[in-house]
Amino acid sequence: MIHIPAGLADLVAGAKSIAALTGAGVSAESGISTFRDAHGLWSRFNPDEVATREAFLRDPVKVWDWYAERRVQIALAEPHAGHYALVEMERRSREFALVTQNIDEMHRRAGTKRLIELHGSISRVKCFDEDVVVDEWDATGEVPPRCPQCGSRLRPDVVWFGESLPIDALGEAIAAAQRCDVFISVGTSGLVEPAASLPFEALRARAAIIEVNPEETPVSPFVRYALRAPAGEALPALVRAAWPGSELIGG
Repeated sequence: MIHIPAGLADLVAGAKSIAALTGAGVSAESGISTFRDAHGLWSRFNPDEVATREAFLRDPVKVWDWYAERRVQIALAEPHAGHYALVEMERRSREFALVTQNIDEMHRRAGTKRLIELHGSISRVKCFDEDVVVDEWDATGEVPPRCPQCGSRLRPDVVWFGESLPIDALGEAIAAAQRCDVFISVGTSGLVEPAASLPFEALRARAAIIEVNPEETPVSPFVRYALRAPAGEALPALVRAAWPGSELIGG
């Protein structure tokens, strides 16, 4: 049973603007393999071989197939109670933005509307040369398929090592952090930049920082409230405490 202090519930319920940041821990609760932890994907695969532009140029079939396998795993997973609690938080809040480092679109599947995807989405593809999202292409059987506009190969719309984050998404995320009066960091290690700087952008704007994470992180010394529990347990409890009577899926 998660105890939510009355002050925390009042803080969230009374917020003028809430920004939330989610990381790999949230996806892990849905059974999706993370990239960086001790048993994550990068402990079993070399990112230089599957997650760089150079790798794609060297062996595009290998990279395309690797992400195709990730899509199959993600398709079998489902959003959990933490995802749905954030949906309810958005519905109840006056202003809300959810920034995620995850590429699995679980937040979108759960129903989040104001979603800022810092690292892209594994379900989308884009033109390798023109960096434009492509929704349809000719099914010729070629792997990877070709861009219908320019003939370049298509690639996953995710941020690879050595690439910059989408400038529009990063700008939106920074603006949301600077505008909010409550910032909630959920299931993120606080080590991967530039997302790791977002809580501190909020802190400089005098927002209250809430951390939801079983483990302490670099942001922990600066938070007003810490819920040391998984998102699937802590977030539904927080939403129910802030807005009694909330009906949550899976929680």
